[in-house]
Amino acid sequence: MTRTLIAFSTVDGHTLSVSRRLQQCLEALGHVVELVDLASAAEVQPAAFDRIVIGASIRYGKYREELFRFIETHRAVLEQKPSAFFSVNVVARKPGRDTPASNPYIRTFRRGTSWEPSELGVFAGKLDYRRYRFLDRQMIRLIMLLTKGPTDPSSCVEFTDWPAVERFAQRLASLPGAVGPARA
Repeated sequence: MTRTLIAFSTVDGHTLSVSRRLQQCLEALGHVVELVDLASAAEVQPAAFDRIVIGASIRYGKYREELFRFIETHRAVLEQKPSAFFSVNVVARKPGRDTPASNPYIRTFRRGTSWEPSELGVFAGKLDYRRYRFLDRQMIRLIMLLTKGPTDPSSCVEFTDWPAVERFAQRLASLPGAVGPARA
């Protein structure tokens, strides 16, 4: 049985939803999957897993610092095991911004680390204006106005292409085995 770690960083919870869908798909294929929030990942031991998947969301154009801290802390293990990274961001709702090669936040991620995951994914996120604090709601509405997105403050719009998430899970399941014992 392949043991897979899915470590995620989320602001509003949608990256957790994507991580759970990946977990469901991988478990249906016979994998054992553990989900870990990077905000509380101090105790996790990535070396105990066969594959490592990291997912993170964007807020105001940035990933949370916990993402890069986790990568640096576990760099040796990440470089020796099959690994993947996925980004959840609303920019990916636009054609031409919805692939790892075309998404600006994948480029941001690559500039922020020298880690080269075996697989990359990008998924459009979700806007739920009703859940945001007043200032966040206004800032996000302004960003959406500038980028021709939805601005109704009472709306909840999910842009995620769930079949694309499932195809990503299939690619994760087919990653080759670990290249050797991990260094801790």
